[in-house]
Amino acid sequence: MREDVPSTIARSDDKAVRTYKKTLESAEQSYPDDPERAHRAAFSSLKHTHEKVGDHWEPKDEYGPSDDQAATEAPQNRRSTADTAEGVNARASKAHLVEVAERVGVESAAKHTKAELVEEIRKANARETAKSRERDKQD
Repeated sequence: MREDVPSTIARSDDKAVRTYKKTLESAEQSYPDDPERAHRAAFSSLKHTHEKVGDHWEPKDEYGPSDDQAATEAPQNRRSTADTAEGVNARASKAHLVEVAERVGVESAAKHTKAELVEEIRKANARETAKSRERDKQD
């Protein structure tokens, strides 16, 4: 069940795996000639229910888009090159972001602005994902 999903999702709970796979299956039918678009749709759906913490995805307290890019409903923006928060729940409260930042090893998290927290969490997540992928290769 977990072999056919990206590694960060495979390290996540069953709901994250199901959400991604179900959306991907539907998106592949909608976009049969554009697998990249289908995967983006699946990640977009996942970002409404989960947030990336370290090398995996965790359920969010509330359903909704994780950042302004995910909140955009206009179809022309779906192929936008605008930056995303890469799964960080940028729309969460600062208190929540401080908690997540501390969990992923951001020092002096409470002193950062909300935007800085999002960026620091994004960087920490990328580092943790890279480490996990390297460990996966060695196994």
